[in-house]
Amino acid sequence: MERTVPATPSDDAPAPAPVAGLLDGMPRQRERGETGAAETPVTPPPTDAPDTRLRVLRLRLLFPTPAGTPFTFVYGAVLAVVPLVAAHLDPGLVHTLHQGSSTDVAHLVRTPVLVLVASALWIAGGILSPYAVALLFVLTALERRIGGVRTAGVFLLGHVGATLATEVPIGLAVLVGHLPASSLHRLDYGVSFGVAASLGALSGLLRPWLRWPLLALFGWMLVTALIAFTDPMTDWGHLIALTIGVATWPAVRRWHGARQPLAGRWV
Repeated sequence: MERTVPATPSDDAPAPAPVAGLLDGMPRQRERGETGAAETPVTPPPTDAPDTRLRVLRLRLLFPTPAGTPFTFVYGAVLAVVPLVAAHLDPGLVHTLHQGSSTDVAHLVRTPVLVLVASALWIAGGILSPYAVALLFVLTALERRIGGVRTAGVFLLGHVGATLATEVPIGLAVLVGHLPASSLHRLDYGVSFGVAASLGALSGLLRPWLRWPLLALFGWMLVTALIAFTDPMTDWGHLIALTIGVATWPAVRRWHGARQPLAGRWV
């Protein structure tokens, strides 16, 4: 077998190309700290500013706004102004206004529409009462899901339904002699029936982990007040109003789905 002997370069042979020149055409790892003019700028890591703005936006959604929740905004403004005006009136005049706005049997027989509307302009216990605070958040959340007109309908359904469910039995009891005639003039006004119905309706749009604890807590408060027997007819009215709100679940879920067809789930 013939051995191959490498040729010896002669003086006339061309010099080999520099190794550095060949390596310049090959990709190589950039040294640390080395930069290039045509290099794509490095994007800085994202900050938490968008997440902070999202949290602020979610907090703002808890409160009524003129454009987002017009019914709750206007109604809440009226309920805030009425106590401020009443605070500057004579106490005797305020008591007379309360009596004229009472949804008792005597007023319901004579001027039912007037007293049902007027009684919903007062907040029993003041502007900082639990029902006043609940009204702000419950109606806002419900209106953002089903709209202002439907939210007003749910509120009025609970307000009117629970009022009639408690006052009609009183009138019948007076008619048959089981209650004195003074029961026909029982002082009754406020927004609590409408708030209870709205909370019951809203719970049908919440996830189960929030829906059932909320209903259990509110129901326990109402039952506790009923057992205390301080104002049994009003306390029964709160339970009836909550039941009315729960009964609207099929309707409010359908309304919510129509407003947000891509939601796919309740929030």
